[in-house]
Amino acid sequence: MQFERAVSVEHVQKNYGKFRAVDDLTFEVHGGEIFAMLGPNGSGKTTTIRMILDILKPDTGQIRVLGGPLTEATKMRIGYLPEERGLYRNVPVLDVMIYLGRLKGLSGDEARQRSLALLQQLELDEFSRKKVSELSKGMQQKVQFAVTVLHQPDLIIIDEPFSGLDPVNTLVIKRLLTDLRSRGCAIIMSTHQMQQVEEMADRLLMISNGQQKLYGSVQDIREQFALHAIIVEGQGDWGKLPGVVSVEPAANGNGHGADRALLRLDDQTAPGDVLAAIAASGDMHVRRFEEAVPGLNDIFIQVAEGAH
Repeated sequence: MQFERAVSVEHVQKNYGKFRAVDDLTFEVHGGEIFAMLGPNGSGKTTTIRMILDILKPDTGQIRVLGGPLTEATKMRIGYLPEERGLYRNVPVLDVMIYLGRLKGLSGDEARQRSLALLQQLELDEFSRKKVSELSKGMQQKVQFAVTVLHQPDLIIIDEPFSGLDPVNTLVIKRLLTDLRSRGCAIIMSTHQMQQVEEMADRLLMISNGQQKLYGSVQDIREQFALHAIIVEGQGDWGKLPGVVSVEPAANGNGHGADRALLRLDDQTAPGDVLAAIAASGDMHVRRFEEAVPGLNDIFIQVAEGAH
């Protein structure tokens, strides 16, 4: 069942003695979305997740999960992948999965069938009788993920889900998460990997010193930090264009780009004006033209350092 508000956090505060770990935090997580929770180490992310899971109680404020206060029945509809992984190391993979599936309310047969299907989907079926300790770190991570989603939860909370995974296995997990989102599952993802957030997340919350710093759709937040500038790739004397106040080298995704330039514009000039001037010039050749919108990694650093 999909909930419009899978998680609702309202004016929540948590103190440890005189230290305020979470300070008046308010946000929502919707069914059918991947919601990224970001912040520097010690920002309050883990405390917030533990309050959502009812491991910790807020000092003030209200948290509602899957339509109401968290109950034992609601907990059975949540999948949690903590940063500190924990599997029984000297037990075969399939047996561990069946046992943990039964703890989440599945019958033995149902747990076995789902476990075998997930192991095949994760390309681990040939290791089902191996002990967990005999698997690589990346394989153990995939088993841990399989256990998290085995009971088909309505809400999944995952902390650094791609830690220890190579690019191929990262893609496998990303596809599974995308599929779960399409089925209406709400996914809260805490991670420091900004590229994964840009590629996958629908909305995000950034916390610093326990306080909300950024909250909204990934695209809206990136546009909020957009420079009044454009990036062009091609050949031309860009400094002669009307409204261009400076021309700087612009790095591409690999950190370099000999024919990419960042053109800073005056307040009266719009990107479309520059594009029209390039088209009318006759001696400038452009392969790429885009607004200068920073990546989440740059935004994260900027906000974490208090520059915005």
